[in-house]
Amino acid sequence: MTIVGAGPGAADLLTFRAARAIAEADVVIWAASLVQEEVLEHARPGAEILDSASMSLEDVVAVYGRALREGLRVARIHSGDPALWGGTQEQADRCAELGIPVEIVPGVASFSAVAALAGRELTVPEVAQSVILTRLGGGKTPMPPGEEVREFARHGTTMALFLSAARSGQLRDELLDGGYPEDTPVVVAYQATWPEELLLRCTVGTLEETVKEHKLWKHTLFLVGPALSAEGTRSHLYHPGHFHGFRRADPEARRALRAARTAAADG
Repeated sequence: MTIVGAGPGAADLLTFRAARAIAEADVVIWAASLVQEEVLEHARPGAEILDSASMSLEDVVAVYGRALREGLRVARIHSGDPALWGGTQEQADRCAELGIPVEIVPGVASFSAVAALAGRELTVPEVAQSVILTRLGGGKTPMPPGEEVREFARHGTTMALFLSAARSGQLRDELLDGGYPEDTPVVVAYQATWPEELLLRCTVGTLEETVKEHKLWKHTLFLVGPALSAEGTRSHLYHPGHFHGFRRADPEARRALRAARTAAADG
């Protein structure tokens, strides 16, 4: 059985490995509400196609068991990357109990797709070197203690927030409580890479009104942080004063780079 990451939506964001897994499957299970139908063009003629929208975990695992008994290959298509909010682990655990080998094919994560659509790097030198992936508490799945948005926000770095649009007022308040200034830039993405894609820019202070104005409550992702508008910094990796195994440093540029680092440390 193969769990396939379908990416954020657009069918041409499938990896070659994902497309091959779908093409080789006898049974294809997909989430019609989260994955574009074009991905099924990779399925072979005669393959059994099942929509997981009406299926429970037990229903899906029953299909896996039947496939094992009948010697069939299964491709289970998930939106985004299976490592994030995909219910992947519980399926893999059930398969292990049944003696079903599982391969997981990674997919393009939606936060990465949104950053690309916005034309922004999320880790900008001297501004943000970390990305926090999380969701707002209060939804169907409880958050573990210590994983509140306001606590993560205290880092002041880039955050990608999933599954939070329905409580945009709470999201704004927790981001502000955590220390983000009101003018911190925010990218709001609805149905990223789908035909109905909507990309909006606002600030933490105007986040709630932006979401409510456009009536967004699901399939929405937020990117938050100063890196979304930062300019004027550069990576040392491509600085002429930096050296590595394939390039020597320019001596003068090397001295200038060291001087800049010393000045920054003395601050």
